Amino acid sequence: MRSLIIFTLVGVGAQLVDGALGMAFGVTASTLLVLSGVAAAQASAAVHLAEVGTTLASGLSHWRFKNIDWSIVAKLGVPGAVGAFLGATVLSSLSTERAAPLMAAILLAIGVYVLLRFSLGRPPGLRSTHTPHTAKFLAPLGLFGGFIDASGGGGWGPVTTSTLLSQGKTAPRTVIGSVSASEFLVAVSASLGFLVGLREEFLDNLPIVLGLAVGGVIAAPFAAWLVTKVSPALLGTFVGGVIILTNSQKLIKYFGITGAATTAVYLAILVSWAALIVYTWRSSRAPAYVPDALADEVAQDPEYVEDLAEIQGTAAAEQPAVAPGEEPQR
Repeated sequence: MRSLIIFTLVGVGAQLVDGALGMAFGVTASTLLVLSGVAAAQASAAVHLAEVGTTLASGLSHWRFKNIDWSIVAKLGVPGAVGAFLGATVLSSLSTERAAPLMAAILLAIGVYVLLRFSLGRPPGLRSTHTPHTAKFLAPLGLFGGFIDASGGGGWGPVTTSTLLSQGKTAPRTVIGSVSASEFLVAVSASLGFLVGLREEFLDNLPIVLGLAVGGVIAAPFAAWLVTKVSPALLGTFVGGVIILTNSQKLIKYFGITGAATTAVYLAILVSWAALIVYTWRSSRAPAYVPDALADEVAQDPEYVEDLAEIQGTAAAEQPAVAPGEEPQR
């Protein structure tokens, strides 16, 4: 019962992060599970099995709201599934002692990426010419993202979503919807890989999966509210620092670093993290400014124009009818 409560709390924390950032459920949950004493392979297996349900629900929601480009899903998700299966079998074949530092190193790298992405990154803009992503670009990205996601316990969103957004070729809502839909294939494939690699141990993950799922359901409404109250940049900077700090602790212990060197490492992490939080907080409070050139580029996006037309159409429909000779209400 105590373990189930712990796993539920982990699910709550991971869902709060994912609901506010649109990514990092896997990397947050894996970090917290490993920190609570769960073996690296079992933590990743439990996270991906839980994500089979969450990603299916997310993909159906995005499909309903027409946020999915199925060509991106096919070109990104199929290679991602292959990479996830390979990553799961590789992680399952390693001993617990060897898997823990490997997973910590991958999570640490993802934490650094998330920290810098949300603290120093700029919101991407859409290009005026919308050249579709090619299979030559999406397939290697999916293969790499799937392998990192399964072997590290998370990373599909930070790797694929951030890369596609930075390209500026696809509307953000379509990127997020397509990546979320393709993540279902990655979660299923990774779960099959862990089933093959872990065999009987895979069934031991069911209490963890149940806890993550229950926690995710509990936190989902609050996460939706949180995203309207907290700056995503500030939250991403905070989460990235937590991931770095927790996984660097495991690497320091693994490499036998002690004494003044340990203090110096922790001090450097804390000082850098605090400085980026302050910088992000000040930046988030600064007045928003959109250059005219960027506004023109975004306005040329057909999805943006379609959304704007829907909003204007709804507003016009809500206006009361005006009789001839009368002034419209303002």
